[in-house]
Amino acid sequence: MGSLGDFQFPLNNGLSNMANGATTNPLDPEEFRRQGHMVIDFIADYYKNIEKYPVLSQVEPGYLKKRLPTSAPFYPESIETILGDVQEHIVPGITHWQSPNYFAYFPSSGSIAGFLGEMLATGFNVVGFNWMSSPAATELESIVMDWLGQMLRLPKSFLFSGNGGGVLQGTTCEAILCTLVAARDRTLRIIGNENIGKLVVYCSDQTHCAFKKAAQIAGIHPDNFKVIPTTLSSSFSMSPKALRNTITADVEAGLVPIFLLATVGTTSTTAVDPLGPLCDVAKDYGMWVHVDAAYAGSICICPEFRHFIDGVEGANSFSFNAHKWFFTTLDCCCLWVKDPTALTQSLSTDPEYLKNKATESKQVVDYKDWQLALSRRFRSLKLWLVLRSYGVEKLRGFLRSHVKMAKLFQGFVEADERFEVVVPRNFATLCFRISPSAITNNNAILSEINGSRRISDTSPKKMVTENELNNKLMDSINRSGRVYMTHSVVGGIFLLRFAVGASLTEESHVIEAWNVVKQQADIILNSHHSEF
Repeated sequence: MGSLGDFQFPLNNGLSNMANGATTNPLDPEEFRRQGHMVIDFIADYYKNIEKYPVLSQVEPGYLKKRLPTSAPFYPESIETILGDVQEHIVPGITHWQSPNYFAYFPSSGSIAGFLGEMLATGFNVVGFNWMSSPAATELESIVMDWLGQMLRLPKSFLFSGNGGGVLQGTTCEAILCTLVAARDRTLRIIGNENIGKLVVYCSDQTHCAFKKAAQIAGIHPDNFKVIPTTLSSSFSMSPKALRNTITADVEAGLVPIFLLATVGTTSTTAVDPLGPLCDVAKDYGMWVHVDAAYAGSICICPEFRHFIDGVEGANSFSFNAHKWFFTTLDCCCLWVKDPTALTQSLSTDPEYLKNKATESKQVVDYKDWQLALSRRFRSLKLWLVLRSYGVEKLRGFLRSHVKMAKLFQGFVEADERFEVVVPRNFATLCFRISPSAITNNNAILSEINGSRRISDTSPKKMVTENELNNKLMDSINRSGRVYMTHSVVGGIFLLRFAVGASLTEESHVIEAWNVVKQQADIILNSHHSEF
């Protein structure tokens, strides 16, 4: 009998009704009800006991192949047996993104509403490529995208109630590629396809790598992918002046600027690009501007954070991931565009077998023409459930609580003279490190010790660098299993990122995380003394 915390798998002689051959229907309602209850209980107990597991999976590469059979079973196996194997073999290989002690990357926050919406979407299992294929799937998506756009106070030009509209993509990568292709084709229709080698796109050195991948797929020449350097002094924000200088040089060289990607909440440090001034530059050259707010877009439903997307009215498109910090579960990227026709001209197909009167009436949206794939999931159901189950004010409260916890952690860092905040905190992610002064003092001690060694001692202690020590700190924190953080390197600085946003996180977890950081820092800093 397998178990997960307090959950016990019921005895059934090792076979479910399905395995016994009691039903030959793979979607039998009563068997679905029985197994479905078991899976819900399993997941509920997983969340109840999630803190018992190391946050970062401790398995070695290839572990699962050693545990599972080399071929699929010929005869049915019971759900009890399968769930037992999930607990024994799968759970150890999971890095627990929903753990309250998860502070890595950016959050992938979940909720009961998001989970149940996903269940409904999976249960209906519609393939909503056009309006006819399931009218509710299309119309609900259009409605919730206008709801959410209103919550963000996006200009009406981005909403269906204006002349724009919103669509749910899988990820930001897809949103960027779709808008880039639209911008590419808009220009090529004017200058000719043979001039694709002249097209240039722009971003900062803090822009997510998804943009470079999109540019490769869209056929932008690698030399025409222009990166604007950023500096610590400007908190790694893109400089409009540097952008203009680069564009001017490119135009003089006979190139054609078409696309700028600006970011609100970069991955490394949550830096914010100045949207208004950047859009002003892009407008002078007729460029498409896409605003990537994958992480930080969520918090902009709070009035006190809305200023971070001031200037968005000058952009052509805007996106954020509801599956990051908006409790909607992967995958759900919200994309708005001012000119949906630009998307559909690049992405639409019209085969005979998809023709229908609704499409021909021009009164409906066919979302297949707003995305890369033809098939699409009923994602709007889970976003609808999240918006209805929690409401605007409660969602704001969730987000504000995460910012409050990030401020708490920031206070701990600032109160310890051994640490420093590397860049100003904008949202609920703090970038910090052991300060250079703490490491300098440590190296001074090592230097004194090394200087007193006998000549016969041929292995003096190596002076540790700031980046090496902070890298060692992060590794030791994560090996503890009690907390999980990730890092970045910006301006040559190795920093630790503490991202608050897991749905189960409370202040006690932040306090415990700081205790882990202090304990590991004590061990690392002291070890460089005690070895002599």
